Amino acid sequence: MAVYAFLFPGQGSQAPGMARDLAAAFPAAREVLEEVDEALGQHLSRLMADGPAEELTLTENAQPALLAHAMAVVRVLEREGGRPVAGTAALVAGHSLGEYAAIAAAGGFAVADAARLLRLRGQAMQRAVAPGVGAMAALLGAELAQVTEICAEAAAVPAPAGGHEVIGVANDNGGGQVVVSGHAGAVDRAIDIAKARGIRRAMKLPVSAPFHCALMAPAADVMAEALAKTPPRAPLVPVVANVTAAKATQPADLVRLLVEQVTATVRWRESIQAMAALGVDTFIELGSGKVLTGLMKRLLPEARAVAAGTPAEIEELLKIF
Repeated sequence: MAVYAFLFPGQGSQAPGMARDLAAAFPAAREVLEEVDEALGQHLSRLMADGPAEELTLTENAQPALLAHAMAVVRVLEREGGRPVAGTAALVAGHSLGEYAAIAAAGGFAVADAARLLRLRGQAMQRAVAPGVGAMAALLGAELAQVTEICAEAAAVPAPAGGHEVIGVANDNGGGQVVVSGHAGAVDRAIDIAKARGIRRAMKLPVSAPFHCALMAPAADVMAEALAKTPPRAPLVPVVANVTAAKATQPADLVRLLVEQVTATVRWRESIQAMAALGVDTFIELGSGKVLTGLMKRLLPEARAVAAGTPAEIEELLKIF
């Protein structure tokens, strides 16, 4: 018998048209989108459906939009497919902001609360660093140990204004894909060092802020205060946390991990490996796009990986349960 984990994508998976067909096909999906619109006091569902892409990509919009799409799929699986998360999935996990969707899917957050928290998270992360100060880069064909050394070398060079600049591993996605984040100068140096060491490809990412590094500390403080006021309930399914790549079930632990996650590395490669070690053999990505499913093919090629974000994909998914 298959053992399932439900996965929830992070920023970058948003695109105009997301959840549009889903909402047209299923009242349960429309219900979720309406809950998010009401919680935010904004027609986010209209922006998700029609764009413009530039506005949807803004961090404060992309984060709750990705939650809305994912939770619309969860609600459709539950209502139309008779497949609630509890009783179907052995574990849940989300990439960065997707961790909020994972907790919500497992009953830890109400949809409206998760949407408001992600709106605040997006705004706080955007405000934490002035435009142009920070950057992120993807190093492809590199392993974590190599990139850790590259970051240390880049950080050791004194900054032009004195002192040292921040840089660290933001995402260990696996499959030779590691993302670094920090001061723009340090990221530029890391790219040069990586190329000199023969890393296959090193390129800056088109992001608005340096996520998952120490520069995000002001945003972590904001989320600590917000989560103290709106803590999650105990999830019905264990959550594999980004920060530890291990199961978490206690509300106090989830709060601490969500706060730490703002500045810490997303340990996605280790999270997938941990789930496989716990017996998961089928990984199902719920929501917008197929980024995590694509990573799975490189991370764990022997496992089954399925993405479900459209009516047709949900129909196919229900055939495998």
